[in-house]
Amino acid sequence: MLKNTKKAALLFLFHLGGFLLSYSQQAIPINDTQQKSIAALIGQYSLAREKSDTVLLKTILTVDVDQLVSTGEWRIGIKAAVEGMLKSTASSPGTRTLQIDKIQMITASSAIVDCRYDIQNADGSLRKMWSTFIVVGDKDTWKIRAIRNMLPSQPAAPEPKR
Repeated sequence: MLKNTKKAALLFLFHLGGFLLSYSQQAIPINDTQQKSIAALIGQYSLAREKSDTVLLKTILTVDVDQLVSTGEWRIGIKAAVEGMLKSTASSPGTRTLQIDKIQMITASSAIVDCRYDIQNADGSLRKMWSTFIVVGDKDTWKIRAIRNMLPSQPAAPEPKR
């Protein structure tokens, strides 16, 4: 009898785990308000970088923000992130452009934002990269929690068909 109870309990837990895993993998739709707010946040980030606006940067980054840049440098915390961004902008002048490729909601208050990140260098050369942002929302305010910049070693693959 005890053996059958253990089997039944394990079978129940197995099915419950499968149900929870399948439920947690369903896509969370993004609404227009979220999309516009997140796009505005990325626009503010781009503007703050262009203008070296530390006040704006400090309002759109979380205190515990972390950033991994294409050189492999980790910037942990808002102070290191802001200082690193200013240093990077000053040492490699040019026009930085972020174009949102897609936004994926993780929860109603967190999302992954993938962007094409192009830097038009002062010498005219173009550096094509990717940037991924993890953003978190609190009420009507979105902030950047993490940034990952990537410099592909190969030419970019063609756009996936959606």
